[in-house]
Amino acid sequence: MDDLLERSAVELTRMIRAREVSSRELVEAHLRRIDEVNPVINAVVTLDPEGATAAARRADEAIAAGGEVGLLHGLPMTHKDTHRTKGMRTTQGSTLFRDQVPHQDDLVIERLRSAGVVTTGKNNVPEFAAGSHTFNEVFGTTTNPYAPDRSAGGSSGGLGAALAARIQPLGDGSDMGGSVRIPASFCNVVGFRPSYGVIPLPTPMDAWQWLGRTGPMARSVQDVALFMTAVAGPAPEPPLPAPLRGESFAVLLAEDGGETDRPLAGVRIGWSPDFGIGIPVERAVLGILEGQLGVFEGLGAVVEQAAIDLREADRVFGATRAMHFAAHLGDVVRAHPLEVKPEIIWNVERGWELTATDWIAVTAARTRLQRRVRDFFGRYDLFLGPTAQVVPFDASLRYPAEVAGAPTATYLDWMRSACVISATGLPALSVPGGFTPEGLPVGLQLVANHYDDVRLLRWGQAYEQRTGFARQLPALPSSRDR
Repeated sequence: MDDLLERSAVELTRMIRAREVSSRELVEAHLRRIDEVNPVINAVVTLDPEGATAAARRADEAIAAGGEVGLLHGLPMTHKDTHRTKGMRTTQGSTLFRDQVPHQDDLVIERLRSAGVVTTGKNNVPEFAAGSHTFNEVFGTTTNPYAPDRSAGGSSGGLGAALAARIQPLGDGSDMGGSVRIPASFCNVVGFRPSYGVIPLPTPMDAWQWLGRTGPMARSVQDVALFMTAVAGPAPEPPLPAPLRGESFAVLLAEDGGETDRPLAGVRIGWSPDFGIGIPVERAVLGILEGQLGVFEGLGAVVEQAAIDLREADRVFGATRAMHFAAHLGDVVRAHPLEVKPEIIWNVERGWELTATDWIAVTAARTRLQRRVRDFFGRYDLFLGPTAQVVPFDASLRYPAEVAGAPTATYLDWMRSACVISATGLPALSVPGGFTPEGLPVGLQLVANHYDDVRLLRWGQAYEQRTGFARQLPALPSSRDR
């Protein structure tokens, strides 16, 4: 593997600006790596090598001309296949849109291109990004670089696998019920779900859509901060801008997390293995994560067993997600019921069944949930819990049939560890938390108060620097070894 591919986005963009490496060299290495490993993991599903090579040449010419360039200038990147890319196929993992070529970029893609990213292709997703296991009828299943017979998670599973396989250091994901956090956990990388509106994600039908978020994934917290510096900031919608902008995250680019032996001194942490509501979690996951609590104490934090009161989080998440699916995919289900997977039909039908009385009750439940969030963060600075309830499972399954002996009635049940946090609206970060004896990655979920995103990343970086789990490469066979 080319040594360049092991470097961070922060390092690579600095090297491009210093003319120590060209964008063309990076793109060539990136494309070679896709050729080597993608037949094994199926992470990248659309590729434009000619367009990427031409864009890299223009990026190098801009550097040679000596003008100002963006933060991500010349960096090759595949994008999530649910994010619209102007002039490049965007299928959403659906046979109905297998040949769709958008006429405009989504906001996150527009901002990444403005920052200088060289778009090379698209990475795989579940159909319409529904579920945390990446498979669809268009491209098949994405698998895990650490165990190619296991799931890479989802819905940003193609990105998680690409990062772990050293195809690229950084990329764009999205997260409604754990779609950056669970693949981060499964693939031993970092996934960040920001606070509401920090990266705006309005939909054509709802400028106030709050449950889904755009967020980055990377192999380091500092690279996540680089993405946020380049992309965060207000847009015409939603009408109320978030109090954080790109420059809010720039301070993290100058930090290495090692300025003091106790960078979390005085930080109060509540940890819960079951989120205080009996969420089942495999013993293999808990055994690894419970061993990490001492790391936070060694960094200066006070760790106690405590949880946000999440008793109504399942209700809030389930109803809000169902309403979103009914609003955005209801017409698709009506027109093509035989060409949409059953999990989507189930979610849409749940949305159609909601009454005004139901919605009034859900709104009241969300209000009570926010009061309980406020109470928790009056006593603690940070919440810790498992990112995923299971280790990466057999990729041939649609989803696990049980978790820790508890049957899963729906495809969402094994994702509750992420879904209940989504219901709070809080910023959440998944960082590598270690490996099982079999070498399967386990992720640790850090949750901070609303708009405390910068401190959340700083604390995550301190943990990352102390543990170094993300530096463990997968023993991934290349297509040449098959």
